[in-house]
Amino acid sequence: MSRRLPQIHKVVEQDIGPFRQEQLDLEFSNGERRHFQRLVSRGHGAVVVVPMLDAETVLLVREYAAGLHRYELGLVKGRIDAGETPEQAADRELKEEAGYGARKVEVLRAMTLAPTYMSHASWLVLARDLYPERLAGDEPEELEVVPWKLAELDQLMLREDFSEGRSLAALFIAREWLGKQA
Repeated sequence: MSRRLPQIHKVVEQDIGPFRQEQLDLEFSNGERRHFQRLVSRGHGAVVVVPMLDAETVLLVREYAAGLHRYELGLVKGRIDAGETPEQAADRELKEEAGYGARKVEVLRAMTLAPTYMSHASWLVLARDLYPERLAGDEPEELEVVPWKLAELDQLMLREDFSEGRSLAALFIAREWLGKQA
């Protein structure tokens, strides 16, 4: 069923760091009025990188997660800088966080975090044909690089220190995509 988008009567904006908070006064097609809030990203999006060391092994990184105040295992990820493509950002972030570059980078799709209240999108990028190269990044400490077999995703998904949804979704998507390419 296709529905007409709600009419926006008014938007009240407030700056909150890297996002702009908007309060929307909406009217739905059935006449109901509601106020919704959304966060609008100020940047150019982000990348979530699936770096394949070989056909069966992905590289994960362990880094400090301030939101949970613990070290978290996940994929290489970061923001897209002005003027960068998702492919360029993925290669740069891979060099900064894991110490590898990729000769082959491919965008698989965009993923959203919480589309009911947030505009932010992350591009899922598959990186293959890796070679050692390190760039200085903004991390306060060198990140631990952890090779993980895609065949053991069932063990990874249940680990307490692997909880970030984008990383989990990206690995399953990449595994399925790679399986169809083989």
